[in-house]
Amino acid sequence: MTATIQQIIGKINPTLYAENGKELLKRYGSIENIPAEEIKEKALAKHTLVYESSSETLEPVYFFILDLMNDFNLAPQKYVDSFSSTPGSGHFAELGQRATMMQQQGTKILGDINTVLRSVLNIIYDLKEFRIRLQSYDDLKSNEKKEGALLSLKQIWMDKVDITKGNSSIKGMAMGQAGFQTLIDAFLSAKDEKEVNKLDLNDRIKRILIPRIIEFNHWVEQSGKELKKRYDIERIYLGSQVNSLKLYSRWAKPYLRVAQQLEMKEGGREPALVKTFNTILLELTLLGKSKIKIEEAALAGELPTEFQKLKAKRDYFSCILVDFKFRGIPQKISQQSHYAFGGKAEISFIAYALNSDELAKLDKELEKSDVEDVLRLIEGATTQSLDQLQDEINFFLKEKTEEKEISKFRDNSNPFLALVGSYEKKSEKESPKTTQEIKKPMQIKPDNFIEAEHIRALAKENAEDTAFDLFDIYKKAHGMPSYT
Repeated sequence: MTATIQQIIGKINPTLYAENGKELLKRYGSIENIPAEEIKEKALAKHTLVYESSSETLEPVYFFILDLMNDFNLAPQKYVDSFSSTPGSGHFAELGQRATMMQQQGTKILGDINTVLRSVLNIIYDLKEFRIRLQSYDDLKSNEKKEGALLSLKQIWMDKVDITKGNSSIKGMAMGQAGFQTLIDAFLSAKDEKEVNKLDLNDRIKRILIPRIIEFNHWVEQSGKELKKRYDIERIYLGSQVNSLKLYSRWAKPYLRVAQQLEMKEGGREPALVKTFNTILLELTLLGKSKIKIEEAALAGELPTEFQKLKAKRDYFSCILVDFKFRGIPQKISQQSHYAFGGKAEISFIAYALNSDELAKLDKELEKSDVEDVLRLIEGATTQSLDQLQDEINFFLKEKTEEKEISKFRDNSNPFLALVGSYEKKSEKESPKTTQEIKKPMQIKPDNFIEAEHIRALAKENAEDTAFDLFDIYKKAHGMPSYT
């Protein structure tokens, strides 16, 4: 069972907004351990009206209240938007087809992402090998490491280049033919043909060794340049593949979001959802808030006058939660591809007084709910497992070449975050959060005397008045009986 917004608010502040708050705090010790589903919700004020019309749709009701909240400067945000259709309805079948299309397209793009990702992995491993090889060429310029680098390159040349000569190779003759046992040691010892002539070797060995030394020195000069070119080309290709990965991620994002939004909520034992009926249940929740401006309230006499210069540590808000529950019969409009919903709407106007810490905690709790499950799975499949890979990508893309710096691939943002919509928001200077920081529970300090007795008290009063005003204006606008 998924917790409601009211239950989550009750978990955040069980003392004020949960009827069984004291009991749960005593049982679980802290609000972090309290299951939101066990909260018996309680609000400052709650006004409910029921509007039923088989001919009129939900949209006018919803948008009237949305515009009304904006007129009250509540800046409403949508927190819940879910639906359930009966399996036997045409609406269920059509939305199921749309969801399948989005899932298939998103899956196809994710397959392309996996292909590019494998390419990125292979390029990174190639670049690592190139760097190891290039290090030997760089060490040739160092007096301290020159001898070791030269021996290393000679071994590579014998194993990769000279070995292609078969029995005529240095190793082939030294190990397979009598009289050439000293050939390998002589090759490793001599640096050029002049040194070969100085060695105590017979003429037959020298005649074989001199052209091999000349060939090796020419190979060292040419292979170093070619390897550097290949290394730079691979780096440029890595940048293009990373950019392709970002592009595919952006393309996948809308399909995955829409597929998640088209998922139906489990009906469970809801009696209104009969399998063969043509029925739909909708749930919408809006949260609007109005900040308590302490200085203005003090000037207006709503707070003590000495509060005009008070610097509060956190803001307090009068919050209105508008909860829509709609039961309707979807009717397809002729010659069009969408449905109209006539039926019964139950609308509740609920008042709360919350501070900025509690609102931040509410957002964090909602991120852990089923609403964000799909996006969390995507993020876990990319960012968490590829942090180390991203460091290596940044290392190669930021590296300077001898002639110029490849600046167009210097973006050090994580391409996989584009899947969850955070690619454009993250600053380059931000340091990534550690797993411990992400899992660390957010602590909410209790109200002090001024906050509890004055600021929150004013927020409560304003919230109660606003909730009633919204309720009353809607009733009068639609000719409903007066409030009792």
